[in-house]
Amino acid sequence: QVQLLESGGELVQAGGSLRVSCVAFGGGFSDYAMGWFRQAPGKDREFVAAVNWNGARTLYGDYVKGRFTISRDNAKNAVYLQMNNLQPEDTAVYYCARSRSGEAGRTRNYYDFWGQGTQVTVSA
Repeated sequence: QVQLLESGGELVQAGGSLRVSCVAFGGGFSDYAMGWFRQAPGKDREFVAAVNWNGARTLYGDYVKGRFTISRDNAKNAVYLQMNNLQPEDTAVYYCARSRSGEAGRTRNYYDFWGQGTQVTVSA
């Protein structure tokens, strides 16, 4: 059984930066694409970013493109989301997810394992 553990969420001021991390335990990592989603109170979970199995291809949600960067380290079973120029509307719980294959996707049905999330709060 795969377990995903996110960390790094915290309170940050608008315009600031933050990196959240996700480490995978108990199953394959390097053969699978990984994604980040987020969910704000009262809203649906939305796609943020994804990276394919070897890091060569990335996808981003339109509202984070140019500000966020996804990366992975297969030797550490880890995926990262570097977030710059954070805004209050980025406030959400950020979830890590493992894809069903090596290729990344924008929708939740691409992913079969999910972490518990890490809270990112951006103050104005």
